[in-house]
Formats: sequence, C-alpha cells, structure tokens
Amino acid sequence: MRFASLGSGSEGNALLIEASSGATTTRILLDSGFSSKEIQRRLARLGLSADQLDAVLLTHEHSDHVGCALTLARKWALPLYMSWGTAQAIGADEANIDLHVLWSDETAMIGDFAILPYTVPHDAREPLQFVISDGLRRLGVLTDVGTSTPHINTVLSGCDGLMLECNHDIGMLSGSRYPASLKARIRGDHGHLDNETAAAILASLDRSRLKHLVAAHLSQHNNSPQLAQAAMAKVIGSAATEVTVASQEDGFAWLNL
Repeated sequence: MRFASLGSGSEGNALLIEASSGATTTRILLDSGFSSKEIQRRLARLGLSADQLDAVLLTHEHSDHVGCALTLARKWALPLYMSWGTAQAIGADEANIDLHVLWSDETAMIGDFAILPYTVPHDAREPLQFVISDGLRRLGVLTDVGTSTPHINTVLSGCDGLMLECNHDIGMLSGSRYPASLKARIRGDHGHLDNETAAAILASLDRSRLKHLVAAHLSQHNNSPQLAQAAMAKVIGSAATEVTVASQEDGFAWLNL
C-alpha cells in the first residue's frame, strides 16, 4: 500500500492511494480539487492516467476538494463515493453517474481497500474524512476540520500513515490581511486546524504503528512548512525533516506503508 499527493492547499487537493493484492491493483483518488486537465497533468508526474483510477472519494463539497469530480465520473466512467449531503450539494444525486453514498462509520469496499468514513466538524453540508486499509495497513486522513472530537481520536489511533491538517499558525493568521470574518471562520470550531491544535490531536493518538506523518492543507499565507514540521516533530520526538509536507504545487511523491 502506498500514497502520494497531487497537491494540497486552498487551491486544490487530491490524494492518490494504491494497493496491490496478487494480480490486482486498486487506485483511488481522494478528492479531485483541480481541473480535469490539471488532474491528468499531476497524475502523469506519477506515471499514471485517469483511466487507471478505480474510484474517486470526496470529503465535502468545497471547490478545492470537488474540482472536476463530475467530469472524471462522466469521461472515464469512474464511480464517485461521498456522503448524501455532499452529493446533494454538488448535484451528483441528479447527475447521470455511478454514485455511491457513504455513511459515517460504515465500511465500504473498493477493490483491495476497506474505506471507513467518519464525521468531522467543518462548515460543509455533510463532511467526511477517511481511514483507508488494505487489510494489513491503515492510512488516516484528517483535513478540513475545525476542532478535534473523541471519535476522531479513536478512529485515527493505530494508523500506519497519517495525513493531518496543519492549516495555519495562529500568530500569522492573526496578523494577516484577511478580513476579520474570514479569520473567525478559519479559526472557528468548524474551520481549519492550526499547528498547535493539530499537534494536540497527534499527541492524543496511539502512534505505535506510525511510519509516515504528513502535514497537509497548509495555508500559503498563514503558515510555513517549517512551523508545521516543528509542531509535529515535537510530538513524535524526531527531527523536523522526518515530517513530510504536502505542498500545493507538488504534493509529495509516493510513500510506502
């Protein structure tokens, strides 16, 4: 099992996850927050194309996560997996596509993967985040969330890989030129995680199996890779360079679990 980011941030998010079992390989795209042309360009960097995908999962309806999902579904006959609220928000419930509705804490099977969706507090209609397993290893993803919950801590404990939102530094956001209303939304309980809150979530988890930790969805204006890495590294007791950062332009290359 391995995973790679096509890009992560307010301008677009997409995560590629792959698992092989004998003669079969399953590839899923978690979020598709770019244009169809850009998704194809970024897939090509990994030596892949859209017709090699098996499914697209969506966390919620915001444009930097949905992007070209409906285009991918129509052009390459890809099934889309999302909550009913997200489906209604983007019109997938009325589109002529292969729609699969996900329910929190109910595992769905896609090829070699078991997909566990779980609910999070975010300002979207019915947002989900995911833990994805090939039966041996677990990848937890937590982006676009305003605060932690006991359920989040339970679901993400014991993962082999973790992609964790580190959206902003509190001081940088407070001193930024963003309007007061936008600052309030970002730091609210249904907004985005700051570095220290993300670190607190990480500290609460069972990290005994953790092999790869990724800081994701960094604000290009209100955070820096160095600040996010330092906050995460302090928790896991390692060098900051041991924490991978998902960038907006380049994402990150394949990480093996």
